[in-house]
Amino acid sequence: MRAMSLRFQLLALQAVIVCVTTLVTGIVAGTLQERSIRSAYQDRMQAVASSVASLPVILNAFDDPDPSASIQPVAELIREASKVTYVVVTNADGIRYSHPDVSRIGEIVSTDPSVPLSGETYVGTQTGTLGPSWRVKVPIFVDTQIIGTVSVGILESELSAEFIETLNVLLLAMAGSAIIGVFGAAGVTAFIRRRIYRLEPREIASLVENRETTLHRLSEGVVSVDEHGVVQLVNDAAARLLNTNIDDLVGHTATEVLADGLVDVLQSGELEGRLVLSGERVLVARSSGSKVGERDIAATLLLRDNTDLHALVRRLDGAQSLTDGLRAQAHEFANAMHVVSGLLEIGRVDDARAFIARRSPGGSIGLPQNVNLLGDAELTALLSVKAAQAREMGIELEVRQADTVPGALPADLTPDLLTVLGNLVDNAIEACGFGDRIDVVAGFARGDLHITVDDSGPGVPPNQRAWVFTEGMSTKVGDGDVNVRRGIGLALVRRVVERRHGTIAITESRTGGARFDLHLPVRLARGSRQSETARS
Repeated sequence: MRAMSLRFQLLALQAVIVCVTTLVTGIVAGTLQERSIRSAYQDRMQAVASSVASLPVILNAFDDPDPSASIQPVAELIREASKVTYVVVTNADGIRYSHPDVSRIGEIVSTDPSVPLSGETYVGTQTGTLGPSWRVKVPIFVDTQIIGTVSVGILESELSAEFIETLNVLLLAMAGSAIIGVFGAAGVTAFIRRRIYRLEPREIASLVENRETTLHRLSEGVVSVDEHGVVQLVNDAAARLLNTNIDDLVGHTATEVLADGLVDVLQSGELEGRLVLSGERVLVARSSGSKVGERDIAATLLLRDNTDLHALVRRLDGAQSLTDGLRAQAHEFANAMHVVSGLLEIGRVDDARAFIARRSPGGSIGLPQNVNLLGDAELTALLSVKAAQAREMGIELEVRQADTVPGALPADLTPDLLTVLGNLVDNAIEACGFGDRIDVVAGFARGDLHITVDDSGPGVPPNQRAWVFTEGMSTKVGDGDVNVRRGIGLALVRRVVERRHGTIAITESRTGGARFDLHLPVRLARGSRQSETARS
């Protein structure tokens, strides 16, 4: 079977099925036809035998000196009219009064007449003087006395001949059905081959294995939907990126199981890729779209994890800002050294000393070295870089701790605070310009961590404050409108805060810009940190 082509296999299997089915059907039909013929003759023979046994001419003839003279003509007339082989009338001793062969009249019948003479009707096949025949024997009654029998039969050879005559028609129909079935099987085979692009089984198996291997080993997520928007295919990477199981996605509509941003990319299409949030994971989603004109079509959504890259880009931005700050400090220091060198060159030592005394000690690129925000070195380092970045842009960034820290922060809280504070301060820096100010204040009250980020930038209009935490919405300068699909930072902040069962709100700051109020329930370890203030 493996060496045969798929076309031959399909055709041969279907032809065998058609032929076997037709043969079985023909055998059953032939058997039923044979039984029908016998049943029809049995009914006819019983009717003929009963009518002969009750004819007055037959009953009265039994009292004649020569009963056969009256019975033989009647029996032959009835035999010819009913198209049976013989009608034989006998007396109680089995002596024939009628027979198709007149030479047999007066002889004793060659078969046992005991059944009809006992008052019963006999139906069956027996071999008599004419050969094997299908016969019916009934008793002849006068009142309650049995005076003879009537035997009506037809030769088995005649039954077989009639059956064969009908069988020829049946065999012709079977042959025609088989031929039509084989041609139909050939058509079905050709249709199936076209639907599977004339591939052989081994080629189909190889393609499936390669597809499954490739699909589930891809690091890029793949989600395919049909023209009705129902998810048909999900690979392992997609399930991991969406933080769910494949069974929870397949068979459901995309709008039920995918985030709104992913559904939008899937439906509208995005060949270059768009940053989309799935939970707190940053994904790059690509799709060719699920519509051609007004017609819905099947579509595929490709997902790539961009969380680490997104965080790395933010760190690189901070590092670039830090580098720019160091370069500016180096340039400023070189200018100062030129002034000192010039004063010393012309012999004005006192003026050089006075110039040096007026200069600030410098040395810190961000926050003063004695600052340790919330007792966490990573938060302090983050804000140090942000302060250097802000100072390079001419923005004043102040970080304060409002009160004593009653204990150490949980270890799992620091990464979330880095995400939240990093995005809030980045948002404030991008909203501000030269001469603006940003205040970051952290403190504790009734077991909650409170952080506010104020800026003196343009702020967020009241009618747009409900939108800024929506994925893709942005208030950055240059967007022109808040409803631009760009930012994901504030959307990520909102999701982290909600996971921590906290709240975040946006209002107007005292300086006219935006104010973000963050409240997070925190369980602190024992210990305390003193209030620290920094200004840059």
